[in-house]
Amino acid sequence: MGAVGGSIGLARKVVGTGVRVAAAPLAVVPLPSLSRIGGGKQDYFDTLRTLSQASTTGPHFEAFIDVPWDQPGFGLDKNDERWQLPGIDPLAHTDWYQSLSKERQIEVARQRMTAMTKTGSQFEQLLLLGGTQFLMGLQNENPEFRYFMHELTEECHHIQMFQEFTNRSAPEITGAPAWLLKTIPVIALLGSVWPTLFFQIILAGEEPIDHVQKNALRAGGSHPLLDRIMAIHAAEEARHIGFAHAWLEHHTPEMGAVNRFAVGLLTPLIMRIAIQIIMVPSRADAELMGIPEDVMRDTFSRRNEAFRRMISDVSADVRAGCEDAGMLTARTRWAWRKWGVDGRPSRFRGEPVSSAA
Repeated sequence: MGAVGGSIGLARKVVGTGVRVAAAPLAVVPLPSLSRIGGGKQDYFDTLRTLSQASTTGPHFEAFIDVPWDQPGFGLDKNDERWQLPGIDPLAHTDWYQSLSKERQIEVARQRMTAMTKTGSQFEQLLLLGGTQFLMGLQNENPEFRYFMHELTEECHHIQMFQEFTNRSAPEITGAPAWLLKTIPVIALLGSVWPTLFFQIILAGEEPIDHVQKNALRAGGSHPLLDRIMAIHAAEEARHIGFAHAWLEHHTPEMGAVNRFAVGLLTPLIMRIAIQIIMVPSRADAELMGIPEDVMRDTFSRRNEAFRRMISDVSADVRAGCEDAGMLTARTRWAWRKWGVDGRPSRFRGEPVSSAA
């Protein structure tokens, strides 16, 4: 099952027992391979049927049933020493963070991870708003409606998971910057007026979060409750990301040359903005955590090789999809370099960073 199966397997490993869905077989429905290599890509409408079936009979989760909010060992104590920044976070390697007292490291780690979770929920709400706009434009009997409605249903549970975690761990966090929150209703209109760009926005929001969560879990995780939430999210997000790539691959040939060129130029800018919003603390949250301005500049800029490499790695699957769709070409490649999201496209979706390097 490739990257999708790997995500589900990862969820099973982390979720463990004691949760309703954990005892169910997690490979009930083989999900389609949307990779660039391996040959024999599944027909688009077969893919939709498979994804819809997987959303119905395969593993799916509910926020207040499948997350052990109040079970022993999963409580969110603000002074819990398990609150530590994962090694994949550039902030963890700064002299500033390393010099903090143990108590302050715990506080910063708790707020930092909650801020990313809260921002994730805000992106999911953007997807919901734009997704309903997209669905209202579909004709009757279009199978995209059924699958995408399944996806939006799952996103509702993701939002509930992320928000409940925020409420319990660091309700003082704000998440995304104010300008994004104010413009989300306008951005969501793209779901009906420019769906191709909207699906690129979906990927720009989903790919960085998926990348960070999977790498954090591979590195050993952090607090067990957050690990559980990330594993559940990764298992279902594999379908969502796979559908967005499949939709773009199927519909791009219908686009005119000007539209394709415009999306090819805008996608790297959108990726860069989304990565900045998701991976870099907002001004309000940075002030709350007490991160000095010079640390922010040195850590979250392209002057930092680790951050520069992370930006490139996160964008690998989107680069691959745009290259296949004829949107990353010799005429648009300069934009990918300008915004720092260039690099080698992934050979298959979800290719581990170690092999993509």
